[in-house]
Amino acid sequence: MYKPASKQAWKGRTDAHDDELEFRWHQVIKFLDLSGEVTPVPDGEVAFVFLGFCCDEGVRRNQGRTGAVDGPSSLRSAMAPFAHHLSSNVMLYDAGDVLCTNQNLEEAQEQLGRKVAVLLQQGYKPLVLGGGHEIAFGHFLGLDRATVKQKLGILNFDAHFDLRSYARHSSSGTPFLQIADKLHAQEREFIYNCIGIQQQGNTRILFHIAEKLQVQYTFAEQVQGHTLPVLQEQLQVWIDQVEAIYLTIDMDVFSAAYAPGVSAVNALGLQPGVVLQLLQQVIASGKLLSLDVAELNPAFDSDNRTAKLGAALLYHAVSEWANV
Repeated sequence: MYKPASKQAWKGRTDAHDDELEFRWHQVIKFLDLSGEVTPVPDGEVAFVFLGFCCDEGVRRNQGRTGAVDGPSSLRSAMAPFAHHLSSNVMLYDAGDVLCTNQNLEEAQEQLGRKVAVLLQQGYKPLVLGGGHEIAFGHFLGLDRATVKQKLGILNFDAHFDLRSYARHSSSGTPFLQIADKLHAQEREFIYNCIGIQQQGNTRILFHIAEKLQVQYTFAEQVQGHTLPVLQEQLQVWIDQVEAIYLTIDMDVFSAAYAPGVSAVNALGLQPGVVLQLLQQVIASGKLLSLDVAELNPAFDSDNRTAKLGAALLYHAVSEWANV
């Protein structure tokens, strides 16, 4: 099911009604209805589109804490009051939400894939708001439709591989194995890099699967401020081997001090500043196709800390990406 966007989701402080120098995001956001024909982005314009994926059925199936279904609205609320510093040719759009109804995860993922594909084909830059990490398979379906045979790299900031078997059913823990199998069926490479892995959060079988699939990964304890130069070198080598990048940020990669509002809280997670530096490196490569933020669970957030962190990452992504 698809629900178009409305102004109701974008509210915030207003410093002035007629002075653009005092505008905030909620005053400049435009709306894009994906239920009809979508016009291409005009020449010379850079257009970012927020698309929500209101679903945590995959989290429920994975025996996690539900509540991520409300993640998109929480992220919008946190982004609405941002000060507007973008150039006049850079546009922000809200394209509404894909909803998971009647626990039909697979249908919701297919719907998300169709919407993402249309946006990419028409020249928009999608920023997908989750939702559980089952968002990744739906998001990939859109990339797969739109990018034809590009050599795609998948970069995941996450405490978990999410390479579980989907023999019984798919879930928030299975998307990257689903993606691997789909790519291999097309005789394409599965190029997957996961940064922030927690050994205690992944069983031995998941490490075996990761090794079999030649997954590149970095343990959370290795992702520190003092190791940033090494991390950047490693990331650049990975970036150089791909033609396009899908970037996904699972909010449970961060320490609980920064991100308490997640489906699987992380006591020893990453610091946001380090992730931001790596995110900026990916964007500067010019290879980023789209990104998403997953596993924000407002039901367990504290003072909206997690939503504000996810929103801040999106703010910096837009700001950097607009200049590439």
